Amino acid sequence: MENTKELTEHSSRVERKRRDSFGMFDGYDSCSEDTSSSSSSDESEEEVAPLPSSLPIIKNNGQVYTYPDGKSGMATCEMCGMVGVRDAFYSKTKRFCSVSCSRSYSSNSKKASILARLQVAGKPPTKKAKVLQKQPLVAKLAAYAQYQATLQNQAKTKAAVPVEGFSWGNYINSNSFTAAPVTCFKHAPMGTCWGDIAEGVRVEVPNTDCSLPTKVFWIAGIVKLAGYNALLRYEGFENDSSLDFWCNICGSDIHPVGWCATSGKPLVPPRTIQHKYTNWKAFLVKRLTGAKTLPPDFSQKVSECMQYPFKTSMRVEVVDKTHLCRTRVAVVDSVVGGRLRLVYEESEDKTDDFWCHMYSPLIHHIGWSRSIGHRFKRSDITKKQDGHFDAPPHLFMKVKEVDAAGEWFKEGMKLEAIDPLNLSAICVATIRKVLADGYLMIGIDGSEAADGSDWFCYHATSPSIFPVGFCEINMIELTPPRGYAKLPFKWFDYLRETDSIAAPVKLFNKEVPNHGFHVGMKLEAVDLMEPRLVCVATVTRIIHRLLRIHFDGWEDEYDQWVDCESPDLYPVGWCQLTGYQLQPPAPQSSRDSQSSSSKQKKKAKSQQYKGHKKMTSLQLKEELLDGEEYSFLQGTSDQESNGSASYYIKQEP
Repeated sequence: MENTKELTEHSSRVERKRRDSFGMFDGYDSCSEDTSSSSSSDESEEEVAPLPSSLPIIKNNGQVYTYPDGKSGMATCEMCGMVGVRDAFYSKTKRFCSVSCSRSYSSNSKKASILARLQVAGKPPTKKAKVLQKQPLVAKLAAYAQYQATLQNQAKTKAAVPVEGFSWGNYINSNSFTAAPVTCFKHAPMGTCWGDIAEGVRVEVPNTDCSLPTKVFWIAGIVKLAGYNALLRYEGFENDSSLDFWCNICGSDIHPVGWCATSGKPLVPPRTIQHKYTNWKAFLVKRLTGAKTLPPDFSQKVSECMQYPFKTSMRVEVVDKTHLCRTRVAVVDSVVGGRLRLVYEESEDKTDDFWCHMYSPLIHHIGWSRSIGHRFKRSDITKKQDGHFDAPPHLFMKVKEVDAAGEWFKEGMKLEAIDPLNLSAICVATIRKVLADGYLMIGIDGSEAADGSDWFCYHATSPSIFPVGFCEINMIELTPPRGYAKLPFKWFDYLRETDSIAAPVKLFNKEVPNHGFHVGMKLEAVDLMEPRLVCVATVTRIIHRLLRIHFDGWEDEYDQWVDCESPDLYPVGWCQLTGYQLQPPAPQSSRDSQSSSSKQKKKAKSQQYKGHKKMTSLQLKEELLDGEEYSFLQGTSDQESNGSASYYIKQEP
């Protein structure tokens, strides 16, 4: 009858453990339960004596273990190889950590013992050895952790040495910065399926506040979000931020609540707060009821978002970085986070390269240039190299279809455009050639090469070209033609002097998405003058869908105007997630010497504009204000704009 009762109680305990939805091991149950146990095995064993009530107790499936006092010593189970407190082991000889190990030893005999010794010796355990380990043994690990904690609490702990290099967490915390949310970047991993991840969401993460010889987990809540990075606080710390830590929410060690239970991983409270509660299960039930966590398939979605269609050895057409007016054939050399390192096909040593995102408007499928009438540099290589193949056209970003049958752009029309050789400037520009499918060749007035080698291609829907008067209305500094002496520059006078007309306002893209950016937000941005670099950056100004990006630590002259949907902008933590190298804010020494190699091209171009004072007229003639008015299609979010959302133009002066 006693054996039957014992089996019934054991089954009940196993069932309770199976129902533990948080994956917590039973070792942190209430201390008010029975504090003694007996067992038997093939060896002669004696009943465990009652323990002093003053000692903290860890219970596991009815088995009692005490926190060590430093004198009992440690022992190794001959069955599973588990290290634990000797007094907590079974049998007179203390050879086994539990009744199950003692019985399993008898049935598995020497074979199981050999496997265990291999594991204890530090050799990788076989699958069979892992199967022999029992979940109740986690309690002994907790006891071992307390043994370590007892010794360590007597000595003053040293502060952790910070990791060398830039840390987004420290940078944001020390300056109270705000980062742009992941949802602002539709092209980035999880940008379209980020969901309701926000402050207060709970996750299961590795517990670093313990001395266990194996990896254990605990639940933490998001205190602050910065892009992919989250500031986490372990449950139970309440308002204590002493152990808060930053991590990438898309990392492999971040899991939704319940993952430990389904994966058989132990949940162990941090040792700093182990004394606060006697029933941790009840605590978690209370804290987690109604709380949000990550979707169960979150890690799967992250993995899927990190799969990129472009593969190495694919051939594409890309802008020629030495002659912007033409394209060349290049081969995909590597893919990192959707960014492509393209090596121009004629580069024998593979050093002549170009970096861009796979959704960049600068790359196209083979044959694109010929199809629209764009200049193209033919390769000296007559046939494809072995293993190279053309990238399928459907992989490239599609542009909006336009109707050029009616009123359309014409050669000679004036407009304002971002200078691709000096992205901090919006300049007076001219349409030099109208190509097929809505593409335009643009030239910057006053600085064009005689052969048109510095013309550049923008699509008619590009957010980088603007109607005449855009800068004036939005109080942006407009760069006049180089050498133009009649300053301040006024469009009305310039159109009359050059006998030209402005491109009709209605032909420009005026849509403004609900992008979610705000001034002051931090992000990671490509330095488009040196596109292999991704830098720490800040949004310093927003004009409808146009963002002014400042590279932290650098002078304002290196700022760049970028569209809100540019694939060259990324959330904080993108580099860490993808393995791309992040350029930290420039130190003072670099700021004093602005001629570093990563900024030389930008510096050289900007020198062209220092021969005259850049000025913008602050008022338009009344005649311009009588022209036709067009309004942006504003979204419903709180877009920031530093000027009117309307354009003004008069076709003839």
